[in-house]
Amino acid sequence: MRKGTNETTKAVERGQAKLVVIAEDVDPPEVVAHLPILCDERKIVYVFVPSKEKLGSSVGIDVQCAAVCIIESGEASDLVKEIVTRIQRIKEGSSG
Repeated sequence: MRKGTNETTKAVERGQAKLVVIAEDVDPPEVVAHLPILCDERKIVYVFVPSKEKLGSSVGIDVQCAAVCIIESGEASDLVKEIVTRIQRIKEGSSG
């Protein structure tokens, strides 16, 4: 897992990221505005979450985090694949 906007950006540019998570409450929003564009170019799935504070704590750090990405999913590989598939379906406009 990569934590922070810079590390996430590098992983996306290198095509290493499997899933990108971006906080919605980043101020200024330009800090993370490039990530969805990069992800679309590299065909990497991304999702927004409401809070950078909760994103930071959910990845085990004591500070806020604007973006994270999964590089190696390890034992959670099947779960990550399922999440990616569901997000893709939502973006395509189909349910299920």
